[in-house]
Amino acid sequence: MSSTLTIAMPKGRIFEEAAELLRKANYNLPPEFDDNRKLIIDVPEENMRFILAKPMDVVTYVEHGVADLGIAGKDTMLEEDRDVYEVLDLKISACHLAVAGLPNTKLGSVAPKVATKYPKVASSYFREQGEQVEIIKLNGSIELAPLIGLAERIVDIVSTGQTLKENGLVELERIVDITSRLIVNPVSYRMKDQYIDDMVERLSTVIEGGN
Repeated sequence: MSSTLTIAMPKGRIFEEAAELLRKANYNLPPEFDDNRKLIIDVPEENMRFILAKPMDVVTYVEHGVADLGIAGKDTMLEEDRDVYEVLDLKISACHLAVAGLPNTKLGSVAPKVATKYPKVASSYFREQGEQVEIIKLNGSIELAPLIGLAERIVDIVSTGQTLKENGLVELERIVDITSRLIVNPVSYRMKDQYIDDMVERLSTVIEGGN
């Protein structure tokens, strides 16, 4: 059995923060690791291989076992009902899911339309609030929906709130706080538990020490 750990990571901000976390946990990542234009990065000195993917695809790779571990936002975990273990809150890439819309928008008596990348989370939230809404799934530029009259509200990730502000939108309700999590394929956890537990322990030490 190979002792190499294959880790799926999203590109962008999460990648950068996760790489910093791994280095603080004394993983020797080469300088070229930060050039994430590559899709697969081998780090043989650490017996590690990294797959760079879109955030939603990370969970798929881990569930199907092409990656032993992955780093995924809690938003993805809430939306995607997948057969993976969530083993550690990395406490990086903090943001939150929120309901937003144009200020002073009066909602009609019929079910308002809500545009989102997260139909499952949004449906569950409004159901808990006792509100009946029509969910419209979009894949990008969610902020456009209220501006072009497609929806009265949106449910989306909010980090600094700058994107909402630039598009004349305001946050109306906060749904849930989001951070990135370390997830594991169940079979990999049985077969490579020693290596995975070592990683979890090393990362936990850094996180508990305040990064």
